[in-house]
Amino acid sequence: MSRKNLTVITVGPSGAYPVARPHTAAGRRVVTQRPGPGAAEGEEERARAAGAAAMSLLPARRALLAAALGPAGRRRLPRHHGNRCLCRPPGAGGEPEAEGPGRASAMLRHLLLKLRATGPVTVAEYMREALTNPGEGYYTRRGGIGESGDFVTSPEISQVFGEVFKQLASLLSKCDVSIHLVEVSPKLSEIQAQMLTGGKVQSNPEDKSVYMKGISKTGIPIFWYRDIQDVPLGYSFYLAHEFFDALPIHKFQRTDKGWREVLVDIDPEVPDQLRFVLSPSSTPATQNFIQPEETRDHVEVCPEAGVIIQNLACRIEKGGGAALVADYGHDGTKTDTFRGFRNHKLHDVLSAPGTADLTADVDFSYLRKMTQGRTATIGPIKQREFLKNMGIDLRLQVLLQNSRDTATREQLLHSYDMLMNPKKMGDCFNFFALLPYHRLARPDKKHKPESESPLPPVAGFSELVLK
Repeated sequence: MSRKNLTVITVGPSGAYPVARPHTAAGRRVVTQRPGPGAAEGEEERARAAGAAAMSLLPARRALLAAALGPAGRRRLPRHHGNRCLCRPPGAGGEPEAEGPGRASAMLRHLLLKLRATGPVTVAEYMREALTNPGEGYYTRRGGIGESGDFVTSPEISQVFGEVFKQLASLLSKCDVSIHLVEVSPKLSEIQAQMLTGGKVQSNPEDKSVYMKGISKTGIPIFWYRDIQDVPLGYSFYLAHEFFDALPIHKFQRTDKGWREVLVDIDPEVPDQLRFVLSPSSTPATQNFIQPEETRDHVEVCPEAGVIIQNLACRIEKGGGAALVADYGHDGTKTDTFRGFRNHKLHDVLSAPGTADLTADVDFSYLRKMTQGRTATIGPIKQREFLKNMGIDLRLQVLLQNSRDTATREQLLHSYDMLMNPKKMGDCFNFFALLPYHRLARPDKKHKPESESPLPPVAGFSELVLK
């Protein structure tokens, strides 16, 4: 019996200052599936159910999710975020919902008190408060998902996306599986528990790492964690699906006096509103995160992403496996990408904190650097190229042939266009992988010069060849 883990992770994390140029725009969960001590009867059926369960979690929020990238070509799916798919739910009005005296005011009051006491804070600290504050954070209390929320995900856009990754079951069929979810959001953990177990879970207060556990509808053990560090080590496959783009970022601006950090402060002209300012001098973050060779005038750095990618690289180096990162991003070329989304529309990032999803494009060149050479990296490549390599065109044709409903066929074609069109998600979404170096070793390098020996194929990153 092959003992492999499938890990899915989603999170549910001073007027004296010169005013910075305006930046207008707009928790998570981890699922780990790991083999247990013995194979049960009906193992393949259970494995397929586990694969379906893991995929069904993706719409519920961003995910760092274990996926397989081995020789058999296993795959996983990403999700779609409002920043690329701006759509209005049926019957929704054109104006944002009323703020009222509720959570928005409570979070803003909290931030105003904090800023009056401490002075301006970094953008990273502002994001952390707005998104994951235990009492009023967006992910912990709101996290609007679906047509009635603030964003939709790739699986919600089209079943074709999920169909492409069905081969995941081929991996799970060779493992005795348990599911490990890393989730900080109480709301999202409730959604997961209802989806996977029908709500039949029990709290586990005596265990500081596993705070909840249960059994899935198909008999698979499930455990909930608050930190990936608490998930046991082992041979694992990880998939980070729109996970890194919501981690807190530091923002920096080049000035005539050198690099300055962008901070958040109270607007002196409108005391109940926030504004961006520049630090009067260099900050510790400026000194540590800006590289001497940097040529851009505005830079965003996500230190938490670096820590997590180092963690994954170390786990893969020691225990084996692979990681697939699917997210909006760039390879060290973009500048100001910080934005917010609310009710499927762009939202000012400093307006009504705690009520909107905040995000910034992932810098894949930074992730590559932070692996520190512990693993090999592939990509990033565009979503349309990755899905094409995964066989999405073939799967679409099968679905169209099996559909006799004109409306269903039109929906399939429309959603396919949304996923693959370069002007929509096709070129906005990227895939990036971490693999052990031996996984990319040329099998016949002893017999051919390295320049003539092709690299072993990697699912999604190598052209699909039909036999």
